[in-house]
Amino acid sequence: MATAILTVDLDALSTNWRALDRASASGVQTAGVVKADAYGLGLGPVVTALATAGARRFFVAATEEGVQARAALGTGPQINILSGHMHGDTASLRDHDLTPMLNSLDQVTRHLESLPGHAFGVQLDTGMNRLGMEEQEWEAVAPFVLDAGPELLMSHLACADDPDHALNEVQLANFHAMTDGTGLPRSLAATGGILLGPKYHFDLTRPGIGLYGCKPYEGAARVVGLSLPVIQTRMVAAGEPVGYACTWTAEKPTLIATVQGGYADGILRTLSNRALLWAGEVPCPVVGRVSMDLITVDVSHLATIPDALDLLGPMQSVDQLADTAGTIGYEVLTRLAPRLNRRYLESRR
Repeated sequence: MATAILTVDLDALSTNWRALDRASASGVQTAGVVKADAYGLGLGPVVTALATAGARRFFVAATEEGVQARAALGTGPQINILSGHMHGDTASLRDHDLTPMLNSLDQVTRHLESLPGHAFGVQLDTGMNRLGMEEQEWEAVAPFVLDAGPELLMSHLACADDPDHALNEVQLANFHAMTDGTGLPRSLAATGGILLGPKYHFDLTRPGIGLYGCKPYEGAARVVGLSLPVIQTRMVAAGEPVGYACTWTAEKPTLIATVQGGYADGILRTLSNRALLWAGEVPCPVVGRVSMDLITVDVSHLATIPDALDLLGPMQSVDQLADTAGTIGYEVLTRLAPRLNRRYLESRR
């Protein structure tokens, strides 16, 4: 098989959800954020595993994702749409029992006029300046909206991965000011907010990146592995270049392995001449550019050449690879391409 293999440990995923559920304050519901195809890992298998672990509410970015999640989950679990009720969403929201988080007066009007009596929540902007109603807009429409019976009021922290950032307390105070006294369920914390402590938890937490084994949840079980098959090896003489644009030249005779994987698989070009692949516990440096389908690796120091080298695995986490690439774990995960051969490790419980 020449396709790179992406391994997703569903048992580790479920373990992370249970741990974050335990970390949430007593009586707080723990949801699961599964937008962007469950952060690149496959929406259907991920939501099924999380539902089996006990999750009863899920958050996705758009209605189209919600339709896919409903197909995997069946009836029962609640699916919230973070982009709200957009033009053209009405039939899908109704037919698939999806709950939009309304972000503006226009969305409130659209929802209440087109789907009267259909469940909805409200997203408030407490300082991130991205989605949600700002304080003045909310004050103007709150009596009308609250009378319609939203199921949830939520906001999103901009700097929760930095516990000492002053905006965390500012947003917490703003959220209290905008929602205290409503008597409605509230949600402010994603993974980082859970780790900030109980005063951020309210009635519902929404872990996302921590489920998939990444920062800021340092104690997370590792979920993802990525193994790249070795297609060919060749000996390169001193002075010979390797790869596009000749960005690496051998200083001595070097055994090069060409592995299947590249930017078409979501492997960032910024890893060129920088990343390590692993043969078990032995690091092997990438030499030359990451191309569309292929990566070249120095394996001169290996006694035997394995069938595949690991880009993600026991020796290199998503966050470590992200640091090498100059990005964040979110981008590494969500760039993982559909053509990767996904293998799911079923729960061992």
